[in-house]
This record gives sequence, C-alpha cells and structure tokens, in this order.
Amino acid sequence: MPPAIVLIQPGIPQNVGAVGRLCAATKSTLHVVRPIPFELSDRSLKRAGMDYLELLDLQIHLGWKEFKSSAGPRPLWFLSSHATRSLYDADFRSDDMLIFGNESAGLPDHIRVEMADRALRIPMPESQARCLNLATSAAIALYEVLRKTNQV
Repeated sequence: MPPAIVLIQPGIPQNVGAVGRLCAATKSTLHVVRPIPFELSDRSLKRAGMDYLELLDLQIHLGWKEFKSSAGPRPLWFLSSHATRSLYDADFRSDDMLIFGNESAGLPDHIRVEMADRALRIPMPESQARCLNLATSAAIALYEVLRKTNQV
C-alpha cells in the first residue's frame, strides 16, 4: 500500500487540486477531512489538478474522529512548522499517512497536542518566511517517504 496524504480542513481549492495531482501521479490516496469552505467540484481545484484528478483515489471524511477510525493501524505522521523533529529523521514505512493542517491555521490544537510525538517539520534555512505552501510541503514530504521506502 503506498503512502497517503491527509488534508485537514483545507481552505484553498487550488492547493487541494495540486495535492490531488501529486497523489494521482504517485498512486497515493488523498484524504480530505471536512469541513471545507468550497465544493470539491470547484473550478480552481479542477484547473490545478488538471485531468489527473480522474486517476485520483479521493477519500472524504466528515471529521477527525471519522478519519482516525478509518485509518486503522497505519502509521500517522503530522507535518507542522511547530514540530521540532525533522522530516529527514523519521523512520518511514511504505504505508505511512502524512497529515497536514490547513493553510492559515495549520493543524488544530487538539490534534497537535494528541499527536505531538508523531510531529515532523520540514527544515528551512533562516528566513522571514514562516512556512512553505501546503502543496509544496506535501510534495516534499511524500517524496521523502517514497525515497526512504524505495518506491521511486
């Protein structure tokens, strides 16, 4: 089973489209956890995902609890600019799930607290930038899992 990307309450349809295209290209499942402020049929989402969205395995979840129960025993990793552990120090498995918060607020506080021991960050050079774009972060993290598990 390939790794999966999980977007918790994403707010920008173009990012979901870009992550959808990433997942389709890598045969990874994309999980979207509601609520979201747009329709999944949004034109911007489709433009960013292009015709790749037809290849996408997309799973929609009504909330965090529903997602967690559906994930089963698969390892969960949380990407956050607040984490102290580097993405590059994690021991990944081929079926890991990479979880991202939304673009403006990141991961909800209750999830950050609950899963603090599974939180990772993407190292960045000293900069005034707080963090990377959601789709960029998802691509970096997913390809690190694929690289470490010899799937690329």
